[in-house]
Amino acid sequence: MRESRLKCTTNSALRLVLMIVSVALCTLQFTAGSVVAARSGVGDSRYDVVGSARVIDGDTLDVAGVRVRLEGIDAPERGQKCRRASWTGLWKSGQWRCGRAATRALERLIAKQAVRCRAQGHDKYGRVIGVCFANGKNINAQMVRAGHAWAFVKYSKSFVAEEAAARHARRGIWQAETQTAWEFRAKKWTASEQQAPNGCAIKGNISARGKIYHMPWSPWYTKVRIAPNKGERWFCSEADARQAGWRPVGAI
Repeated sequence: MRESRLKCTTNSALRLVLMIVSVALCTLQFTAGSVVAARSGVGDSRYDVVGSARVIDGDTLDVAGVRVRLEGIDAPERGQKCRRASWTGLWKSGQWRCGRAATRALERLIAKQAVRCRAQGHDKYGRVIGVCFANGKNINAQMVRAGHAWAFVKYSKSFVAEEAAARHARRGIWQAETQTAWEFRAKKWTASEQQAPNGCAIKGNISARGKIYHMPWSPWYTKVRIAPNKGERWFCSEADARQAGWRPVGAI
């Protein structure tokens, strides 16, 4: 009788442990597949990420600690310059810092307000792809409409109409013929990989802020010098850099 009772107790304990493990695994799976963000005291089930935001560049935000890439748009890179039109509408040799202008335009749109984003999935770098709102207005659409970003038609046609309006009015990047952000990145990559060891053009720098990697279109790229004796190195892809423990410049 005692042995039977002992077996029963052991089996019950084992079932309890298995149940706890199962619940824990389900919770982890749910968390991994969901967007986790602080909501700054504002609850709204229509949005996946809600909170205070920090601008990384013209198409990327950090919302309550979650990195969000604005869906359907591609803004000039931070170090990118665009051609400027003269008052006559004719092209001239002058350029303007369209990448910096895009970053500042996004900062003005947010203006320290709570940002709400609807997740559309994740990109290959683990960032949330999102349509975001501030003060009730669609940030993605406003960036394209103001001429601070292109409609990223390779991945989405969500903001084609806004781009057409900006082009017609010759706002921002549309004031003169200029390189798109994706052409700018491709050109920088091609030039850098020809000079980099084994064609691996990403610079893995170690500074007081930790292990930071720089893409060829980063405004600080040419200033960074790689010192292998200090543990710094070159990477062939962002995935390799992240796996090795480096993070992109501008990340928290």
